[in-house]
Amino acid sequence: MKMTPLDIQQQQFKIKFRGFDVREVDTFLEQMADAFESLQSENIRLHQEIKRLQLEAKGYREREESFKRAMLNSQKVLEQMKENARKSAELVVAEAEVKAEKILNRAQNRLSQLHEDIAELKRQRSQIEVQIRSVIEGHSKLLEIGKEESRIREEEDGKLKLFKQSE
Repeated sequence: MKMTPLDIQQQQFKIKFRGFDVREVDTFLEQMADAFESLQSENIRLHQEIKRLQLEAKGYREREESFKRAMLNSQKVLEQMKENARKSAELVVAEAEVKAEKILNRAQNRLSQLHEDIAELKRQRSQIEVQIRSVIEGHSKLLEIGKEESRIREEEDGKLKLFKQSE
């Protein structure tokens, strides 16, 4: 049975001969009602405080769960970012390797072409040297022939002079 301070104050007792002092009982009942009312108010206040603390604790638990989810999501995002960065780095390295390979191939082709050009120039030089020697030899022979003809003419001229003097 639930009692209120008013129930305590309005409680009536039967009066009997040689019973309790009515004023004393009424004073006691009033004191009890006041004490009960104070305890009841304290009890209500404490129940409200408990509800408030429970709601606050529930809010903290919800925030904690939100933080946990946010941390997990952040970790997932961080892992994805790391994975994307790793893949991106691998892609950059692969592209750089392909470019380096192309550059190297072009350089090797250019080197090969330069070697061929050098070999062709050496061959042309040799041909030109042969042609120049041939021209020089031809001119030398012509000079020798010219000298020989001059000597022969001089001899003939000398013979003619002698012949004319002898005549």
